[in-house]
Amino acid sequence: MKLLFILDPLSSLKSYKDTSLAIMREASQRGYELFVSMQHDLFLRGNIARISAKKFIFTEQSFSTEPALKYAPADFSAIIMRKDPPFDNEYLYSTYLLEIAVSQGAKVYNNPTAIRSWNEKLSVTRFAQFSPEFLVTANNVLIRDFLNTHKDIVVKPLDGMGGSSIFRLTLTDPNISVILETITQYGTRTIMAQRYLPAILQGDKRIIVIDGEPLPYALARIPLAGETRGNLAAGGTGVAQPLNARDHEIAITVGKILKQEGLFLVGLDVIGEHLTEINVTSPTGMVEIAVQTDCKPAGVFMDALALNLKVALERDGAAATVALMQHSEIEV
Repeated sequence: MKLLFILDPLSSLKSYKDTSLAIMREASQRGYELFVSMQHDLFLRGNIARISAKKFIFTEQSFSTEPALKYAPADFSAIIMRKDPPFDNEYLYSTYLLEIAVSQGAKVYNNPTAIRSWNEKLSVTRFAQFSPEFLVTANNVLIRDFLNTHKDIVVKPLDGMGGSSIFRLTLTDPNISVILETITQYGTRTIMAQRYLPAILQGDKRIIVIDGEPLPYALARIPLAGETRGNLAAGGTGVAQPLNARDHEIAITVGKILKQEGLFLVGLDVIGEHLTEINVTSPTGMVEIAVQTDCKPAGVFMDALALNLKVALERDGAAATVALMQHSEIEV
């Protein structure tokens, strides 16, 4: 069995905490052959999808790779798309190429069409029963009206990650105008505003959902003193916590839809009682949960992936048998 991971440059991955490497290490221990590519290693020759990939091997101290070779995406048992945002035009083009690869027999997780359709900020609007009050606009007048209504808000770009360019605004902030001008680029870039949730002080919880089912623990990312953002990349501290009843309600309800869409590995961000983001590109947090609890997220992922591939193989085999029988009947 061969697994291909589409990643950021290997030199940028932090081996002690990277979720992709944790999954790959688990897969390696189970006997899978591992391969790695980067975003621009995927290409079309004519109408045929191809990808340049390097065999990846864990060593005693680190890892090594072999020289790249060209493959058909369908040569791999599964392709795991783990390229970090931003979701720019290049990322968009990658989803188109992966979509073509799927049409030619590749199995890609997460489904590239769904990745493209589920913006990580806007997707919460599909679950209004769980989301805080929000506004999506490029119009600074509307954002000011929203601020006047809620007194305390957070504004963030639709394509950010790791807490980048997130601002908290209150009515007394002397920098309202410059912040809004900057984040909306003078009214030319659409952003999201959400009502500020004081529960952020107890942590921005990352709930990992695998094939529609949540892990039993969330990673509560607790902000630094005086900081609005809980993201680990912004200095937050990750504390694993069992899901409470509300967390479970959100995760099960959302997870059912995610599975239907082909979103296999997703990170839900929950603050207090509210769903604030749905991360479909490269959600993290597995290593911290594994270290602090008896849960082994990478193992759960590989169990679910193996089952998913088995079901897909059986389904494809049944479909091929039906097609063969129909063809035989026509000939007769």
